[in-house]
Amino acid sequence: MNLLLLTLTSKIRTAVMILLLLLVPSIGACSRDSDSFGASAAVEDSSLSNTVQVGILVVDNSTATRDRYQPLLEELGKALDRPVAFVPVTQASQGSNLEAGKLDFIFSNPLASAKLRQLHDSEIIATVSRPGTGTAFSGLIVVSPDSPIQTLEDLKDKKGACVSMKTAAAGCLFQLYHLKQQGMDPSRELIIEEIGSQDQIVEGVIDGELDFGFIRMDQLQRMTDRGLIDSPDVVRVLEPVEDDYALPHTTALYPEWAVSAAEDTPAELVQQMQEALLNLPADNPAMANAKIEQFVPAADYSPLEALIDELNLTGEV
Repeated sequence: MNLLLLTLTSKIRTAVMILLLLLVPSIGACSRDSDSFGASAAVEDSSLSNTVQVGILVVDNSTATRDRYQPLLEELGKALDRPVAFVPVTQASQGSNLEAGKLDFIFSNPLASAKLRQLHDSEIIATVSRPGTGTAFSGLIVVSPDSPIQTLEDLKDKKGACVSMKTAAAGCLFQLYHLKQQGMDPSRELIIEEIGSQDQIVEGVIDGELDFGFIRMDQLQRMTDRGLIDSPDVVRVLEPVEDDYALPHTTALYPEWAVSAAEDTPAELVQQMQEALLNLPADNPAMANAKIEQFVPAADYSPLEALIDELNLTGEV
């Protein structure tokens, strides 16, 4: 009986040893797979840390903004030989994103670019040139063709509208600044309501619901192209400037959208990005997709800083 138990115990030990020997390669393989996964994760993290984060101000919606600018970011990635990521930002979030160090560069409207430079020490490195209008844009004050309003002075006590008295450059602030430069006080002498759509502002002037409207210089062309109005002549531009600019305009001309570098972006990367922007050819399909003719060296944004100070637009964007 004892001999039988000893024999069985010996056989069990042998079976266990054989089983362990069979499992060792699998354990080793699991260990190697684990190491490989860790290496892949490290490579992925390294790739992410090498990515250039570019914030782009969302005008319509994030999807439309991505579709418009993604090909351009891919071209910049080729020039920089590193990934360039699209980061959607809003008027409210662009400053906080810069402050938190989440962005290397930011592409935004000129008013925001000037304010970000004042508040966050960002550096404007390039200015957009648009097809047909170049590096500058402006604002219009429009009235109906048969309106008795003939001069800026005639706007007193009249009812009008603009997009936003805090953030809309050519859709409001250029006009407010222009009126102040002419010795008027828009906040006291005019009745201005905010309407979020420039289309609605133009329609309000046409229908007679508004005596005047503040709109961007190319708003009438855009509405004509979309079939919303028959032609730009459905309204009249008040006191247009006599110059050779491509479109009628009431206010002074101001520099277009800008690309800015965050304060802590390495100087070498800033230089590389600036060169990549300036060297993008005008016939590149990505430029046409973004509705950009070319990027040029940074324009003078000090007139916008003067506007910000005069209209007391201090504080965050």
